[in-house]
Amino acid sequence: MTAPRPTGAAAPALTPALTPALTPDDVRTIGDAISGGQPTQSGPDAWAERKLHYKLVSPLNRRKFRIIVVGTGLAGAACAAALGEQGYDVHAFTFHDSPRRAHSVAAQGGINAARARKVDNDSLARFVKDTVKGGDFRAREADCWRLAEESVRVIDHLDAIGAPFAREYGGQLATRSFGGVQVSRTYYTRGQTGQQLEVAASQALLRQVAAGTVTLHTRSEMLDLIVDDDAADSAGTGGAARGIVVRDLITGRIWSQTGHAVVLATGGYGNAFFKSTLAKNSNVSAAWRAHRRGALFASPSFLQFHPTALPLGSDWQSKTILMSESLRNDGRIWVPVQPNDSRAANDIPEAERDYYLERRYPAYGNLAPRDVASRAARDEIEAGRGVGPLRNSVYLDFRDPLARLGRPVLAERYGNLFEMYADATGDSPYDVPMRIAPGAHFAMGGLWSDYDLMTSIPGLFVGGEAGWAYHGANRLGANSLLSANVDGWFTLPYSIPNYLAPLLGTPVLADDDPMVLRAVSETRAGVETLAASPGTQGPDRFHRRLGEILYAHCGVSRSAAGLAEGIRLIRELRSDFRNDLRVAGSADGFNQELERAGRVADFIDLAELMCIDALDRDESCGAHFRIEHQLGDGEAARDDENWSFVSAWERGATGSYRRHQEPLHFESVQPETRNYKTS
Repeated sequence: MTAPRPTGAAAPALTPALTPALTPDDVRTIGDAISGGQPTQSGPDAWAERKLHYKLVSPLNRRKFRIIVVGTGLAGAACAAALGEQGYDVHAFTFHDSPRRAHSVAAQGGINAARARKVDNDSLARFVKDTVKGGDFRAREADCWRLAEESVRVIDHLDAIGAPFAREYGGQLATRSFGGVQVSRTYYTRGQTGQQLEVAASQALLRQVAAGTVTLHTRSEMLDLIVDDDAADSAGTGGAARGIVVRDLITGRIWSQTGHAVVLATGGYGNAFFKSTLAKNSNVSAAWRAHRRGALFASPSFLQFHPTALPLGSDWQSKTILMSESLRNDGRIWVPVQPNDSRAANDIPEAERDYYLERRYPAYGNLAPRDVASRAARDEIEAGRGVGPLRNSVYLDFRDPLARLGRPVLAERYGNLFEMYADATGDSPYDVPMRIAPGAHFAMGGLWSDYDLMTSIPGLFVGGEAGWAYHGANRLGANSLLSANVDGWFTLPYSIPNYLAPLLGTPVLADDDPMVLRAVSETRAGVETLAASPGTQGPDRFHRRLGEILYAHCGVSRSAAGLAEGIRLIRELRSDFRNDLRVAGSADGFNQELERAGRVADFIDLAELMCIDALDRDESCGAHFRIEHQLGDGEAARDDENWSFVSAWERGATGSYRRHQEPLHFESVQPETRNYKTS
């Protein structure tokens, strides 16, 4: 059978052709085991030990090294600012007109930290346990220890550079809870935490721009990675990243920027689903172009569906809207007991309401992890208990906290979120319950990197959501802002100098180097080919079709038959895209349709790999839920004996895929079946 359609999307008219079905062996080959280079022993001392043995670059030599940072969200802005502060020659690139417009501003609810200021038995070890367990034991445990340790420094640093964190009456920083934990470790700035942290990081970046250590390139989109095939790493294998090819989005000029190292901090790929919580310009192109140049791509099928997105109201809606998970601290999620109940929410008496998360998961209630909460919502909706005009949502109700706490308290905690909901729907959460539904949101997969955040291409580093680290198969709420800050402020500024130190005296590639000229020429040819497309349909038409395929076949739930059908449909879509794409305008200036065409082409290729990865991984874990692998109570059935590894995909020259695997080892948190019902 085909995987059930997720609750937020309009039903696509897709007729499965299930025979003959593809098998994993039809779409991939199996490669080698790879090492993440993590410390030999996990635990609280591993990161300090690794830093102690990193090579250093003298302050007098730092200006001799040029580092390229692509992306100015929290990870990119932090990395560029920190390296600039140290004295490196940094070039930062963003396709926005200002660095502070990066999508990090959209994160709302908060940022986690194991500072343990509350007397609720939190600790570094508990943070690691929650993160590893929340990711369903598909993350590198040593990475999670670093995330926990540096979380303490992150909050103190952000507070110092101007982030206006909420405070208790006595001046202490305030915290609240998020999904998948039973302590209060989430620091927040009302319902706009990402925006305020991005403002602080952008100010730090612009300070270095003013100081002359960072050169900022706005309205500039990376279209390719320059790899020096003649260079090799210390082990004598593989070419090194030596620069990028960029297109000026205003003039259309295509040019190169060379350097000693490249950092990609370009965000996630949830927009492959077309209707997602991400900003419309968010894309995978920078990471995907690096993948095509040889960087391994890890766990592409691990895509999170946020349980508190707003439901779609029509087929032609262009995206979904995120409502912060923080709302689940006070709001209660419920559906009518009777299917197809047409009464208004406030007319349904208490006895006829099913608070299903509180019933199913009493230990965590409405703060169950996102993958668990999204599947539960989908189950209720598909059982006919969905609410709203399209019956595609559930209620998030603030009646009880309003009676208990009063309107001023809720306004202080969530006022801007309530206003945003009212603007989008016309309803006030003070008067009627919100309606929410799962929507494509965060990518746990991304470019594979080792413990030092370096990809399989030497000199190419990755930070934030563009990488795969920390989150496994399901990210806990408020860990995204944390991971981006840990990468940008407190990991890459240590690990990049370790790579650069042996390169002292090595010049960057010249702009007229044959390798650089070839990369620029190939990029220009690709752009001109897209611009000359003579078809009849714009790129958005194909993107919308792609989203329908993914929601139907690689959504909240997946099946082998549905994924095989999804691969067939994506290949068919790619053929249509190549033959019938129309791009208005030319390549010689500002052309947003041309920009979208290139991004949609990359999304189509990524979507095929997402389905291949999901078909290949014959288990359920976290957000990757294969309906063939369920426990008796309907929860995910993980297969540690056969699948306790990270899939890292290599793309062949003809578009074929080979799966390598990094085995996962756990010392501090032993694998167990996740239980959010009693513990």
